[in-house]
Amino acid sequence: MITVRKASNRGRGDYGWLKTRYSFSFANYYDPRHMGVSSLRVINDDVIAPGAGFDTHGHRDMEIITYVTSGTIAHKDSMGNVTELPAGEFQLMSAGSGIRHSEYNASDTDGLTLLQIWIEPNKFGGQPSYQQKAFGRRQGLHAVITPDGSNETLKIKQDARLLHLLLEPQSADSLQLPPDRVVYVQLLSGLLTVNDEPLTPGDGARLDNLTNIHFISGNKQAVEALVFDLPA
Repeated sequence: MITVRKASNRGRGDYGWLKTRYSFSFANYYDPRHMGVSSLRVINDDVIAPGAGFDTHGHRDMEIITYVTSGTIAHKDSMGNVTELPAGEFQLMSAGSGIRHSEYNASDTDGLTLLQIWIEPNKFGGQPSYQQKAFGRRQGLHAVITPDGSNETLKIKQDARLLHLLLEPQSADSLQLPPDRVVYVQLLSGLLTVNDEPLTPGDGARLDNLTNIHFISGNKQAVEALVFDLPA
């Protein structure tokens, strides 16, 4: 079964310096029909003004993934990490027993767009950790976050995988899974068909009880999507 979450139906937030679209209930947006999928709790599409950002704030017991699509984040946290996260790199913070951090647009002239993603962990407490990596722009479907950190992926405290999908126009890839998994696809750009269901940029799709998932890009644009493989 496939359930599509159209981009036009997502929640909206406009705070002046921050404009965002919410896939699931978050902050001032609440919809009891959309509270997350499996352990996936947050997908926010954020647009942050030049020089603006999130002041120092805290998290605990959450796996927090950031993927920048344009611009660069200036990151600082209570573990002593002071770094920048440019477009195309993945960041994973395991908040554990508690972490404080700030995130700012590193540019005073250019905008910043990113996806903020939260996944609930299956292990609570413990030492927080920080990971960041560029995986390149390989075509097809490739894991970037896994439970065991295999093949130099980032390691998450959950039985979940994040896969990065890149397809040139008129190309395809597929994913085979056991029947006890839930998949959520978030389309970033291009036109994508998932098991004959068409998606446009900003759309999400939940897939239940499917063991073979087929991804086909449209005729004119390259596709970029995030694919979450989650416990049922």
